[in-house]
Amino acid sequence: MNSAVDEVADRLLTAIAVGDFLPGERLPAERELTALLHVSRPTVREAVARLLALGVIEIRRGRNGGAFVRDSWTESSGAAVRRTLLPRWEEFEQLFDLRGLVEGMVAATAARRRRPEDLEPMREALEAHLSASTPREEQAADSAFHRAICAATHNPQIAQLSRDLLTRISLGFPIEPWGRGERSHHEQAGHGHRALYEAVAAGEPERAEGMAREHFMISAEMIRDVLARVRAAEAP
Repeated sequence: MNSAVDEVADRLLTAIAVGDFLPGERLPAERELTALLHVSRPTVREAVARLLALGVIEIRRGRNGGAFVRDSWTESSGAAVRRTLLPRWEEFEQLFDLRGLVEGMVAATAARRRRPEDLEPMREALEAHLSASTPREEQAADSAFHRAICAATHNPQIAQLSRDLLTRISLGFPIEPWGRGERSHHEQAGHGHRALYEAVAAGEPERAEGMAREHFMISAEMIRDVLARVRAAEAP
């Protein structure tokens, strides 16, 4: 039976593999990981030490130090992904479906309720996303854009539901899976953000719903791609 340390280490390795945390990015602090994953600090500390031993992360000292991602994929990643995703794959597919339905509802509600002052944060985040020069900038702008759409519903419970679903899909971390290269979230999204913004701004709930449901399937594809990579590597 896997120990709590095994499970946390596997979740962290899988989260890095799907792009929740990108190379060069700092992992959440020990205290935050403890709260997100509902485990003890010694468990987190030992799991992080395992990632350090595997060469996935490095520890930087100083005021802005911490555990930083070195590589998104090592020899140990495939086994961790398999152990983390395969036993729950049916649940993940159900969550992907549920998230598409919920995010469609969020976008449609935003289109019905948005006020003029709600649009500026969306525009700013959209422009930041389109002009981003690094994956981390893309990811931050993407998060800001979707937070602005949630805010335009004027119902904090809707925003919390959106965050909770993202957290469940992303292995306990409220961070969008990002992928990499030509299969990255940014490359696949293209101008989908702009079309979603235009539908919300124009007050067109049906179009906004359709755009959002399509857009949020990208994250599901990120996770499916990683699992497919593991299966391909195991094929005879």
